[in-house]
Amino acid sequence: MKIQTKDVNFYYGDFKALRKINFNIPEKAVTAFIGPSGCGKSTLLRLFNRMNDLVDGARLEGQILIDGQDIYAPNIIVEDLRKKVGMVFQKPNPFPKSIFENVAYGLRVQGMSNKTEIEHKVVDALKRAALWGEVEAVLDKSAWQLSGGQQQRLCIARSLAINPDVLLMDEPASALDPISTAKIEELILDLKDKYTIVIVTHNMQQAVRVSSKTAFFYLGELVEFNDTDIIFNSPERVETKNYVSGKFG
Repeated sequence: MKIQTKDVNFYYGDFKALRKINFNIPEKAVTAFIGPSGCGKSTLLRLFNRMNDLVDGARLEGQILIDGQDIYAPNIIVEDLRKKVGMVFQKPNPFPKSIFENVAYGLRVQGMSNKTEIEHKVVDALKRAALWGEVEAVLDKSAWQLSGGQQQRLCIARSLAINPDVLLMDEPASALDPISTAKIEELILDLKDKYTIVIVTHNMQQAVRVSSKTAFFYLGELVEFNDTDIIFNSPERVETKNYVSGKFG
């Protein structure tokens, strides 16, 4: 298993946002997190690369392991963890730089200075993000001139450039039109054999289309985790059945 959670409780101050989360996320597959707003999906996702460290009053109990290593152990260097665990947010957030420099940014931060090597990795990342054919002639243009869908694929390319093992996606298509959403979904399917992908989505049909495993959360608890086909067609818990059938949420 790539990611394991063991008795994870998480607090924002006095508020308990996650309760006793125990499950294992498989390697090189797509796992979807579903559930109503405020159920803890994004909170848990952000724990996987320690984004919640930046929140005042945030507190974790239990363990989160990636490749068997407790990522909250005292010896963990957070910057190294975030190279291994990339993050794509709900809204595209390209830097105010050229398309090329957006993708090269992480490589330069890592200390890479060889121009040829940087160029090779930028091109490779843009190809893996299914964006190269659309931007190869305009790499020096501002990333802000791209469409929303292109900007989101650029942000994915930026994450891929530093060769992560895990790619976290927090509703990556919720701000996009249907055509751009379809491209993001195609990209996720193309990447799943090379990366462990965890996606938070409110779009249940999206979860069906892209994921092999689905976790249903409600009020900070993991209600059910299973193969996506089982979650949507023959769930074990009545709460899951009511949610995926649209009776609440």
